[in-house]
Amino acid sequence: MSTAAAPMVSSFTRTIRIGSRKSQLALVQTYWVKDCLQAAFPDITFEVHTMSTQGDKILDVALAKIGDKGLFTKELEVGMITGDIDFAVHSLKDLPTNLPDGLMLGCVTERENPADALVVHAKHQGLQLDTLPEGAVIGTSSLRRLAQLRHHFPHLAFKDVRGNLNTRLAKLDAGEYDGLILAVAGLKRLGMGDRIHQAIPADISLHAVGQGALGIECRVGDEDVLTVLKALEHLPTAYRCYAERSFLRELEGGCQVPIGVNTILDGDSLTLTGIVASLDGQRLVQDTVTGAAIDADQIGIQLAQQLRQQGAQAILDEIISTLDRG
Repeated sequence: MSTAAAPMVSSFTRTIRIGSRKSQLALVQTYWVKDCLQAAFPDITFEVHTMSTQGDKILDVALAKIGDKGLFTKELEVGMITGDIDFAVHSLKDLPTNLPDGLMLGCVTERENPADALVVHAKHQGLQLDTLPEGAVIGTSSLRRLAQLRHHFPHLAFKDVRGNLNTRLAKLDAGEYDGLILAVAGLKRLGMGDRIHQAIPADISLHAVGQGALGIECRVGDEDVLTVLKALEHLPTAYRCYAERSFLRELEGGCQVPIGVNTILDGDSLTLTGIVASLDGQRLVQDTVTGAAIDADQIGIQLAQQLRQQGAQAILDEIISTLDRG
């Protein structure tokens, strides 16, 4: 958060209501935002209002089978549109790339490590993906992770896992899985970084669009809220995430389509790598585009167009058809 003097906010703004999901991770992230803003704007009252989303309520069906556009955000977005809350804190990877009319991405916070993480059962202590025994059962609810790991580790078995982070870890510890694939960022934010056995490198698993960053959604034209949110804006992260979200939007892929990314910001230059994979991991289309960070949106569009020319659209069409039949 910037240490510069706090921007001026209209005097009539005395209470700002923050929307959050009820999960432990969502609340940790939301209260971090609240505390940062409270320190920057001591004269404003910030209130946290919690809501349950569809994604929180449906825990016995794979995410890919119930649809995911707005799965963890819709109820919060309705709250902003009706005026019940002023802005909502999301894990940016959960926020659709096309937002409802009247809402916008007001701020992107500094990114935690965006990598995927392997967490293993105690009996596999010290092992990593390439040393786990044949047939070891790995839990993941992400088609992106599933496709890439199937490609690199065909000797492993994969099984869907749902529930919040603590629920998933409890299933692992009970022996239902030999390992789980989770986000490094979520584990660290919950103080569980010591459970990470392997931060999976990008040459094995490109991460989800926006993973590791928080996205704060608000109403278009709400200048008081936008002014407040600028205290949390982290432009290096924002440029990277704008490129990633533009890439995903151009491919028209949701979070549950096997699309992965990696971004590197070097001064004013941004390099975006993207991948589209088939569900079985047999076909991978990957490419990279480098350009000026200020042109982040165009970098994402260019990369998507290049991957389409290399066969990505055929893979995506096949996946969507399979999921619709399922």
